[in-house]
Amino acid sequence: MNDPLQSAFLAASPRLSPPATPLRSWLIHGSVLVLWALLFAMAFKAVDVGAWSVGVAYVLYDTVLLLFVAWMTLPILRPRPAPSPAAAARRNTLGVIVASHNEAAVLPVTLAALLAQTDLPDRIVIADDGSSDGTAELLTTRYGLVAPEPGELSAPSMLHPSLRWLRLPHGGKAVALNAGILRIDTDIVLTVDGDTLLDSRAIGAVRRAFSEEPELVAATGVITPVCSRTLAGRCFQWFQTYEYIRNFLSRYAWMRVNGLLLISGAFAGFRTEAVRAVGGFDTDCLVEDYELIHRLHRHAQAHGLPWTVRVLGDAQAHTDAPSSTGAFLRQRRRWFGGFLQTQFWYRAMVGDRRYGWLGVAMLPVKAVDTLQPLYGLAAFGLLLVYLARGNLGVLAPVAGVIGAKIVLDLVFHLWSVHLYRRWVGNGSEANFVQAFAAALIEPFTFQILRHTGAAWGWWMFLTGRGTWGRQTRVGLVDADGVRRG
Repeated sequence: MNDPLQSAFLAASPRLSPPATPLRSWLIHGSVLVLWALLFAMAFKAVDVGAWSVGVAYVLYDTVLLLFVAWMTLPILRPRPAPSPAAAARRNTLGVIVASHNEAAVLPVTLAALLAQTDLPDRIVIADDGSSDGTAELLTTRYGLVAPEPGELSAPSMLHPSLRWLRLPHGGKAVALNAGILRIDTDIVLTVDGDTLLDSRAIGAVRRAFSEEPELVAATGVITPVCSRTLAGRCFQWFQTYEYIRNFLSRYAWMRVNGLLLISGAFAGFRTEAVRAVGGFDTDCLVEDYELIHRLHRHAQAHGLPWTVRVLGDAQAHTDAPSSTGAFLRQRRRWFGGFLQTQFWYRAMVGDRRYGWLGVAMLPVKAVDTLQPLYGLAAFGLLLVYLARGNLGVLAPVAGVIGAKIVLDLVFHLWSVHLYRRWVGNGSEANFVQAFAAALIEPFTFQILRHTGAAWGWWMFLTGRGTWGRQTRVGLVDADGVRRG
């Protein structure tokens, strides 16, 4: 970790100086495991729908969360308030850090989007994390940058004065971001992955949000996944598109009770001073963006600061997403392994009333989510066993539960598409017919894949064998080729 951030990180992170785990956290996490064991045991004792109690519990839990999101997202239907005149007077400076490691194939797409913004960023720093592909040649020949010494920031580009090159030895994304945060001189810092394409008004929306709300310390834009144009890629894009829609609406719901924890590091804005105050990104975490939000909340509570975190519907982007089963499972393994890391490190916050809804609702929900894949896979496995045995005494009532849940999911899918289009604009890729089909097929296909990847994440967490590994970017390259063709 960069030395200037070290002392702040030591003071703000519970990973290096973990507090004692309070009884409430033990009880909440323990009860989730005990409940699963009891419900699973019912499979060997009950004879009717009670034999599928683990599945019923899974369905009920998911239904409660759907109803919560549906209720809390209703304000989206109201007219948007006009921009505050005070925001223009408080116009914050904004810089972008593009963390890039061997992203020469997609970097031109990302930079073209940044340089075509209706509200241009004041700084763009390419945090080159030891790339060994054609990144250096790309930056010098196409963008007029002169290679700096390792660890140094280049002079401004001769072609694009806001653009600079931070040349670093390979240390990982979090290390590259921290180096950029130390060198950027703007009020707001926006982190953008090298495979993320911002819509033309995204920067303006982020700058406006931070300028209007001085207490805002972190915000995520709304992201749409882009996969390859192969048959498998189209299928994964279809499922992930509606997964992302539901996830971002869920973030909006939790934002309304100041319980938002999950932002997307591929497109996230931070108040620079706040990120420095908590020590930057954790270089040992698999999901450094998610962990940072926990640390910001913890720091705010400890110091009595009215900090807020938001999701911005008018700040939009497209990002490369997995296009094959193997890539998808590896991504979800990393995400879930990092989620477990963070839940463990911040376990003392679970159930703590001092954090408001974040402590008494969001973090307990996350405690349940640690075992959600176990519930889901167990429910699916038992269903297969009952089908193989032809156990109609169980299958008939279970079919009623599953049928009712599918109907509810259909309604919610269609409603979520309507809300999402109102929120981000009718130009969204969201489609009612495709959402309807996804709701029918997803529970028996994509959802099982998600749970499988998460279960693999448990193995990563328990063994400590956690690395990001090599990722192949194909979606944005294919999409850019289509636009240019």
